[in-house]
Amino acid sequence: MEDSGAASTMRNKRGNLVAQVSDDLRQSIQAGKFRTGDKLPSESKLTGLYDVSRTVIREAIAALRADGLVEPRQGAGVFVTEPVARDASPFQAIDFKKISSIIEMLELRAAVEIEAAGLAAQRRSPAQEEAILAAHQDILALIARAEPTVAADIDFHMAIAQATNNPRFPEFVGFMGRELIPRAALQDNSTDLRTDPAYLARIAEEHAQIATAIADGDQIAARRAMRDHLKGSQQRYRNLIRRSAQDLSLN
Repeated sequence: MEDSGAASTMRNKRGNLVAQVSDDLRQSIQAGKFRTGDKLPSESKLTGLYDVSRTVIREAIAALRADGLVEPRQGAGVFVTEPVARDASPFQAIDFKKISSIIEMLELRAAVEIEAAGLAAQRRSPAQEEAILAAHQDILALIARAEPTVAADIDFHMAIAQATNNPRFPEFVGFMGRELIPRAALQDNSTDLRTDPAYLARIAEEHAQIATAIADGDQIAARRAMRDHLKGSQQRYRNLIRRSAQDLSLN
């Protein structure tokens, strides 16, 4: 069994690599090496260029997407977008490392993504349906290899948003970026939900129910599955708050 100190060191190392790659790509974009509309090198080329794993590249791209600098397009690659001014962002004052803030954002997500799931079941194209199922399979493969699933999880929810065929839904998911997935913000929490096998298995099963309902064209089941997923996440984080309060009372 891996010692917690060694695991923490490995996570910190990967986090540093993600920051290095995303910073380098960000500087290249800002310097004009990659202009608006340009396609970034493929994932395999970037892994060779930076000598890092695919997971590091995916998380670095997710960070750039969260900054509004790039946009992944299904089957085409990752493209540089027009920078979005974020000074007026209503989310700037939120501390995503606080569980109470995470619950607030999950409530907002529920208001948007429950309807997105229903619309995706109604409007998805065969290619969009395939993208949702492929994103789910990517998550399962990462879990099996004990690798981080945050970037793949974002891809899953983005695929659903795109399947609504209403551009405002993917804009919302893209705007939230990594903050869309709560466990991405809890890297310093003693209960690391990013790597807990039981937690990830439960999330994967919830994703499977969402993907199946959308593929079946069942709007009611798709909304219910997404509601169960997001409401379940809220409850899990409320449990963390209670657990933290109990730990404090024992100290």
